[in-house]
Amino acid sequence: MAETQALTLPLVASRPPARRSGWFSAYFGTRLNSGISLLSIAAIAFIAKLAFGWLVANAVFSGGAEACQASSGACWPFLAQKLRYMIFGFYPFEEQWRPLVALSLFLASCLLSMVPRFWSKALLYAWLILILPVLYVLMAGGVLGLSPVPTSSWGGLPLSFMLSFIGLVCALPLGIGLALARASGLPAIRILAVGFIEIVRGVPLISILFMATVMLPLFMPEGVMIDKLLRAQVAIIIFAAAYIAEIVRGGLQDVPEGQFEAGYSLGLSYWQVMRKIVLPQALKKVIPPMVGLFIGFFQDTTLVTIVGLLDFLDTVRSALRDPEWQGIAVLEGYVFAAAVYFTFSALMGLYSRFLEHHFRATHG
Repeated sequence: MAETQALTLPLVASRPPARRSGWFSAYFGTRLNSGISLLSIAAIAFIAKLAFGWLVANAVFSGGAEACQASSGACWPFLAQKLRYMIFGFYPFEEQWRPLVALSLFLASCLLSMVPRFWSKALLYAWLILILPVLYVLMAGGVLGLSPVPTSSWGGLPLSFMLSFIGLVCALPLGIGLALARASGLPAIRILAVGFIEIVRGVPLISILFMATVMLPLFMPEGVMIDKLLRAQVAIIIFAAAYIAEIVRGGLQDVPEGQFEAGYSLGLSYWQVMRKIVLPQALKKVIPPMVGLFIGFFQDTTLVTIVGLLDFLDTVRSALRDPEWQGIAVLEGYVFAAAVYFTFSALMGLYSRFLEHHFRATHG
């Protein structure tokens, strides 16, 4: 009887232990967290004090090289004098309005292209038929009364954007094709794709640029010369395509096998299944690593200096070697370059997170 009563006793519900939430508890909830937070705040305050002293308090904002010699802070007159050269390089001074307009048009077109409501075939045609030809005419000239400017005079920020943007846009479909070829059931196609990807990924970008500069002209017919800018662009496309192929292949492997079978059961062909079912899912899954790759290649365009082209960072370095400012302006140019690279890299990262939320909200 006692066992029966013991078994039928009601269980008393107990609440789980209360958990402290909020940012204060996260940073100061325990002694260890409090100590780490206080040390971090002290380090940030110390660095901010040093940065403010160099950037503002002890900085020189007017005058020339003589005014900066006695100062322990930043020499901002150097940036004021060298800004146009750092942005546009050796482009003719009186014609620098052309790369300025081209750069403004490019950035405005990119901003519009980032808005989902404008995604359509018309946008693609606008880039191919209107925007890119206009950008090339502005930079190269030779028509519409614009004086011709050889590609050897292109440099600075417009060159960095052109090499990275065109290179990655052209490398994306090539990389997708290589990923599909590597996953193909045809041995010959798969072996060729694997060989291309592994060989390209097995060497650094600088070696491919070097081969495009030195080796490629040796295989061309006598009297035929390929522009060095085009050679650098092709090298970047080939190199980026191999890395994009591996990223896309990872996305393809993450798509459930049932998606393939469902497409085939509906009577769709292989290419229809890939285009309408598999690739949209795979590409959505690889947005973060793809954007990380894009940021890396945007910064790696500095390697084109090996082929005699001066991108943005190279024009900054060249400006720092000016005898008038040598030994006076040491960090100012690099700080400016770091701010530009950080701004555009951070914007690409923010857009990556926007795309993730957009596809999650619209496609589940």
